[in-house]
Amino acid sequence: MLPLKSGATLREGGTPLVESRLKPNLWVKFEGANPTGSFKDRGMALGVTVAKEAGANKVVVASTGNTAASAAAYAARAGLKAYVVLPKGNVARGKLMQAALHGAEIVVVDGYFDKALSMVVEYGTKAAYPLNSFNPWRLEGQKTVAFEIYEELGCPDNVVVPVGNAGNIYAIWKGFKELGALGLCKKLPRMIGVQAAGAAPLAKAWREGLDRPLFLDEPRTVASAIKIGKPINWAKAFIAVNESHGMFIEVPDSEILRAQSLLARADGLGAEPAGATSVAGALALDLPGTTVAVVTGHALKDPDVVEVKTAQVSSEAELLSLLEK
Repeated sequence: MLPLKSGATLREGGTPLVESRLKPNLWVKFEGANPTGSFKDRGMALGVTVAKEAGANKVVVASTGNTAASAAAYAARAGLKAYVVLPKGNVARGKLMQAALHGAEIVVVDGYFDKALSMVVEYGTKAAYPLNSFNPWRLEGQKTVAFEIYEELGCPDNVVVPVGNAGNIYAIWKGFKELGALGLCKKLPRMIGVQAAGAAPLAKAWREGLDRPLFLDEPRTVASAIKIGKPINWAKAFIAVNESHGMFIEVPDSEILRAQSLLARADGLGAEPAGATSVAGALALDLPGTTVAVVTGHALKDPDVVEVKTAQVSSEAELLSLLEK
């Protein structure tokens, strides 16, 4: 089902599929359990392997954070140099730390992700192997989410996916289509893409009945991993949603943060805001049948969005009093 055996592996995949207590027939595919804490590891394992087999000694990505962390880790594993191009002030601290820890060369540009990506596409590809999701090997790795859902649950009725640069929803749909071609999925799931309201070029276009996105120059959302105004894989995302008779929707930041909290407190799963976007979408919709929400990244990726409340005690008696409340 994959074009190559991955050599740059960190034993990615095999992530938990958890039955949620938030809603009947809702399951959560927790991609935060991958080695660097996001779904990006699936595609990066394959992409970095191909890069090394092609003779590359350098790889380059533009990133809102998760791609940078993953590219840095897998490049280190393969003995390659990684360059990560990041939008200044728009990358969560946890992800920036990961890229630095794994030895990547960090390049910062003024503006948003879309500017960083355009620079990588126009210039970076001349000197290094590109590993953004326009690289088809990345999406081949990411389709394995569908295979794992099938192994544990069969073919669900709905799969809800956060949408930023828009490659993952297509990759997962491709995986289910391949299962269907093998006769394993008799009925394929509807693919539902969820965007943050301040960064929703696909969802807004879908709502207006357009077949092209309404690109944004200045996307705004607390969900930094999907803070993308001009997704490069928008056409593939439209294919996935149209072929599966699915939809795009948008949810406000308030609902994303609420879903993040509910998921953590009801199911014990800590998601970064972008990852919780799928859960916010699943909770907002009345979906028939079994639904899988793909949570794309771990809460520790973006710890600054969570307010930490404390209670102070100065004696054992005060602690006991607090516990007895």
